[in-house]
Amino acid sequence: MSATPATIAFFPEGAFGPTNNCVGIGDVLRRRGHRVVFVVEESFAGTLEARGFEERLIRLTPAAEVEEAPGQFWKDYIRETAPLFRRPTIEQLEGFVAPTFQALIDGAKHVDDRLREIFAELRPDIVVEDNVVAFPALHASGRPWVRILSCNPAELKDPDVPPPFSGLPQADRDDWESYWAAYRAALGPLHAEFDEFCRERGAPPLPPDDFIHESSWLNLYLYPAEADYPRARPLGERWHNLEASVRTTDAAWTLPEPLAAGEDPLVYLSLGSLGSADVELMRRLVATLARAPYRVIVSKGPQAAEIELAPNMVGDEFLPQTSILPLVDVVITHGGNNTVTEALWFGKPMVVLPLFWDQYDNAQRMRETGLGVRLDTYGHEPAELTAAIERQLGDRALAGRLAAISRRLQSAPGTLRAADLIERVLQPR
Repeated sequence: MSATPATIAFFPEGAFGPTNNCVGIGDVLRRRGHRVVFVVEESFAGTLEARGFEERLIRLTPAAEVEEAPGQFWKDYIRETAPLFRRPTIEQLEGFVAPTFQALIDGAKHVDDRLREIFAELRPDIVVEDNVVAFPALHASGRPWVRILSCNPAELKDPDVPPPFSGLPQADRDDWESYWAAYRAALGPLHAEFDEFCRERGAPPLPPDDFIHESSWLNLYLYPAEADYPRARPLGERWHNLEASVRTTDAAWTLPEPLAAGEDPLVYLSLGSLGSADVELMRRLVATLARAPYRVIVSKGPQAAEIELAPNMVGDEFLPQTSILPLVDVVITHGGNNTVTEALWFGKPMVVLPLFWDQYDNAQRMRETGLGVRLDTYGHEPAELTAAIERQLGDRALAGRLAAISRRLQSAPGTLRAADLIERVLQPR
């Protein structure tokens, strides 16, 4: 499918996961001749230009006194709140989820005027956004817009789907009602206050229990069908499941010597750019894997200087994940949506150590679909981690399932489907 060249603005949340998801789709559209502009948080300045895109910069908080690394606000925030990740998910609602929504809402308020300026200057034919909360400036622009949900689809509420951020099983609903009560108690006042702000600034009322609107044009989410939730109410016709959205823009990567010459299983450890800010946890995992018969690739994250690797390991602050995943035998992940869907895209078994947000839902979904092992992130013993790895390495039936999922996903890339759907919205132009 093709369309008359258009100006397409991508507006991802100021974190690597949503940004990388949008990069994959934006790259396809750029190669089709469209002008692709990224509206990104200032700490990402230059990172999208380096990939060949235009940038327009915003701030979600008052200006910092020192230069910031990409996504630095969220890295600092996660590091400071890491002790809360040891609590049950129902207790995280008040201590972590609500303050996180408050920070996101504050950002939406802070940036509203700047976004209006950008949309007026760019006059985009369409805006593609991947965010957790609404931005009234998007509605006020009058431009067609696309919503991407790059989180676990439990955020699309349904009577047969467990509550979001809970990590509760689908088959056992005993705790659903108490969790929903705690969810609404913690987030209800924030929702009411943000709903009033959205209306004042020209956006529609917020849906119940949601901090973001559904697009009237196109809505996309990404979760392989083998792991997706059965629903009591099918999603509307404007919703499309990309299943995976794997970018092809990462740099090539080669396993260095002496690890390349080894024969032990190759394990990839990544807790994401935010989760890896918990240095104590990273050191504990490194210590466990240092004593195990594996070769290990470690994504060290923003606190890389504080994480010393063992001789059976190689790693760096940033790694080209989509170039590494095809090489490895097992993935140890925090359960971020990008890593989970990318691991399935490449047919890799997972051990999931959830920390916050939808990572618990992804971990539980991998457990109950048999596609991964969920462990207690802080409560597991070293032997449990190595046993989980061995279980994944030795499961031939699982290997066959994952290979079939990988073949199916790669036969119909989500990035291409997203580009087709976005161009379809553009056709009435």
